[in-house]
Amino acid sequence: MQKKDDRVNWIYGVNPVSEAIKSGRRINILYVQQQSQKHLSSIITAAKAGGIAVKFETKDFFESRFHKGHQGIAAQAAKKETVSVEELLDIPARTGEAPFFIIIDTIEDPRNFGAILRVADAAGVHGVVFQSHRSAGITPVTAKASAGALEHVRLAEIVNIKHAMEKMKKEGIVLIGAEAGAGSAPWDLDLSVPLAIIIGSEGEGLRRTVREMCDMAVSLPMKGTVNSLNVSVAAGILAYEVIRQRK
Repeated sequence: MQKKDDRVNWIYGVNPVSEAIKSGRRINILYVQQQSQKHLSSIITAAKAGGIAVKFETKDFFESRFHKGHQGIAAQAAKKETVSVEELLDIPARTGEAPFFIIIDTIEDPRNFGAILRVADAAGVHGVVFQSHRSAGITPVTAKASAGALEHVRLAEIVNIKHAMEKMKKEGIVLIGAEAGAGSAPWDLDLSVPLAIIIGSEGEGLRRTVREMCDMAVSLPMKGTVNSLNVSVAAGILAYEVIRQRK
């Protein structure tokens, strides 16, 4: 399992490590399982071309440090850089697109956080805002679950997401809270406007104070027996409805 003191600086798995190298994030050392050298030769070559030191280690090295799915490769890297909310707000202005943000309200499972980042990258979201406490944060598990998307999504980490919501409101961005069993279906709303979708935690959903700041609520109709979806699945459905309407 991942050692706590190495929590931020490790990346593991083929896609996360490969995308970190491509993105230009500073990599201190690349670790490769001895038996996997041939299979991982392209990543090893890219690392050496970028001046990254490569060390070959045993299976025990990986099994003792990482969750399942390390695929025989890991890297010790600089911390993922975050940006300010103001910098996020500048992005759509530069690209000439209607703003589209995701705000995460206290999601604590790093796998869910990583999966949402994967959605954000695929859907062209301009940035993701999350809190510095009561949040999964940027961990090796987050990076693994994002399948490398962590390297390409702009992230703003702040003490209180309500401050980001206030700033976005002042910029004319509509705040839409995703709330199970409440609100309109996404296809009944105008999602072509500048907007931010706020996604609540796995168990409790949106906090009351966050919900009250939203301009409107959106929910996905449930036809089955189990009336819930994983938060990252819900985020994906909502994000692609935004894309559909904007096209």
